[in-house]
Amino acid sequence: MQQLPDHQLVHINTQPIELCKLLKIANLVSGGGEAKVLISEGYVVLNNEIEYQKRKKVYDNDIVEFNGEIIQVVFEEQSGDVIAPAKSIDQNDPKPSKKKKQKTKQKSKKQTVTQPTEIIPPRGRRPISF
Repeated sequence: MQQLPDHQLVHINTQPIELCKLLKIANLVSGGGEAKVLISEGYVVLNNEIEYQKRKKVYDNDIVEFNGEIIQVVFEEQSGDVIAPAKSIDQNDPKPSKKKKQKTKQKSKKQTVTQPTEIIPPRGRRPISF
């Protein structure tokens, strides 16, 4: 692939990517909220068309224009490296055991119930008597 003049290449490793996330990755906006507002107001152009969808899917070789800057998306597949799981799980154990939390004793407080001195009639509609 050949880089076009005045284009900035943005390399991604997952495809598709949402337009608002792409603007954040390319450092064209300071945050996702700002990106969503600018897209919904029509300030972003995707492949020579004004785009209003915040989560529009962007693919390899798509061209995004915003604020006088032009970026081109480049998809690069990750190598075949396998990421090891964070915790090793015994395959023979159907359920991994969890650490039990220690219970702390709490002092119980006596609850005092006060009797109303006068009867307060309910508010709202009165029941109909026949």
